Amino acid sequence: MKTLFEAIVLVFLVMYLFLQNFRATLIPTIAVPVVLLGTFVVLHQFGYTINTLTMFAMVLAIGLLVDDAIVVVENVERVMSEEGLSPREATRKSMGQIQSALVGITMVLSAVFIPMAFFGGTTGAIYRQFSITIVAAMVLSVFVALTLTPALCSTILKPIAKGHHHGKTGFFGWFNRMFDRNANRYETASAAS
Repeated sequence: MKTLFEAIVLVFLVMYLFLQNFRATLIPTIAVPVVLLGTFVVLHQFGYTINTLTMFAMVLAIGLLVDDAIVVVENVERVMSEEGLSPREATRKSMGQIQSALVGITMVLSAVFIPMAFFGGTTGAIYRQFSITIVAAMVLSVFVALTLTPALCSTILKPIAKGHHHGKTGFFGWFNRMFDRNANRYETASAAS
């Protein structure tokens, strides 16, 4: 459980570093315990216990499950910034743009892990728990991204003025400059090779 908590904290910190908005970071963070609790219920329905293997799968799933919520939050913020819409209207428009992509991503990830559930023998028994844990978390993640996350976006996010791209100062300003500089170096090196 300690590792699971540490993973959640680290995911929060990394999201905050890149989103640079506490409210926007809070939304995917809320999705994590909701999805994990739902995954525990699915595991119980399959008769699995919380063991090292299922916990390992959950720790890995945390990084995957926040992706759906981050995609929603970032697209809502983009729509608010580009069109000057309220959080509620931006959320409605944003979900129309990305909901099929979210479902498609989940189907692809599930297609990767579901076959592991059908391995035979002892190996199959081990991989089955791992596979079901990951797939349950992914399916619940997209469900939360299509229901809870938009509701949170429309209520928690603050409106952004049309065309407003505020420059960051302090730590985030330094981080953005360093990140851009290194990204440019990487692009230049990649193009040269």
